[in-house]
Amino acid sequence: MAASRAWLVRAAAAALLGFVVVASAEAGPADVEMVFLKAAVAKGAVCLDGSPPVYHFSPGSGSGANNWVVHMEGGGWCRNADECAVRKGNFRGSSKFMRPLSFSGILGGSQKSNPDFYNWNRVKIRYCDGSSFTGDVEAVETAKNLHYRGFRVWRAIIDDLLNVRGMNKAQNALLSGCSAGGLAAILHCDRFHDLLPATAKVKCFSDAGYFVDGKDISGNNYARSIYKNVVNLHGSTKNLPASCTSKQPPELCMFPQYVVPTLRTPLFILNAAYDSWQIKNVLAPSPADPKKAWAQCKLDIKSCSSSQLATLQNFRTDFLAALPKPGQSPSLGMFIDSCNAHCQSGSQDTWLADGSPTVNKTQIGKAVGDWYYDREVSQKIDCPYPCNPTCKNREDD
Repeated sequence: MAASRAWLVRAAAAALLGFVVVASAEAGPADVEMVFLKAAVAKGAVCLDGSPPVYHFSPGSGSGANNWVVHMEGGGWCRNADECAVRKGNFRGSSKFMRPLSFSGILGGSQKSNPDFYNWNRVKIRYCDGSSFTGDVEAVETAKNLHYRGFRVWRAIIDDLLNVRGMNKAQNALLSGCSAGGLAAILHCDRFHDLLPATAKVKCFSDAGYFVDGKDISGNNYARSIYKNVVNLHGSTKNLPASCTSKQPPELCMFPQYVVPTLRTPLFILNAAYDSWQIKNVLAPSPADPKKAWAQCKLDIKSCSSSQLATLQNFRTDFLAALPKPGQSPSLGMFIDSCNAHCQSGSQDTWLADGSPTVNKTQIGKAVGDWYYDREVSQKIDCPYPCNPTCKNREDD
């Protein structure tokens, strides 16, 4: 009863501040409350369908009371009105379909399983715009009633964390994300740093967000065409790092390899060298494989033929070549394992647990913590597949 009363008090206070905290009947004891930013709608900061932005918030305590990890959800992109309209019918484009969720991995609240960040303020920003939080088109697309406002969503949530939740007093902060959210962590890294107190230690962490500008198996730049359409549809150019767009066409500034060399803020790159999403969508996308010769290989790397494995080894070589050179920047952290996986920081069993993936006998959560706290510059690159028996080959989000 006391817990119920406390939640009602918090909800009443939240309503006065223009956001709504939701506890669902479906929520389990480990689920983290959802914050619907109702007040942001008036500023046009909305999901694709016009619904309010959402984040999940677990407050920090003790030594972590003024420390923040802000993690952005992933989920690909939408390149045209038809693709974006599909997302309106689920949580990728509408907060109406979002439900409470639990925190794990880098957001986990246990000292044993997340020793460096467990008692920090932990935030998960939900992704409902399809542009890696870069879109800002004033006009509503009338035929399908679509709002391309991803950047406004990101800024509204960050402003709420700063002005309402107390992130304006941050001593330590880490902007992180997985997949399309991992890309967003790179694209918004310096901007996030500039919004935090000048005295704060601010770094950025990208998990499975290092999408490479490479040719597919038919010799085309399929990934480049995806980003060109995303940038044009969502009006992303003005929200991409000017340090890149001043030198490159805007769609190229969606590729980390052209942005990372211009960053001022320390960055950690976590990626599988055989990233399962990139193999499916950058290396062997469906338009490049009309006969579906890669169908089985894309489902399970163990099903790849010898010639397909040779192509995958070339992809790894190209991926490593697109990374900043180890030692080039002392503030850069890297953990590039030889797994066929996508997103490895959000699940406890891949972040830091018995049997978690290792490179040079170091687990991901340990490498990231060492880098954040300057205990060690972790720039770990694995040997080629299939050398690493600790890999967990799967696709998470």
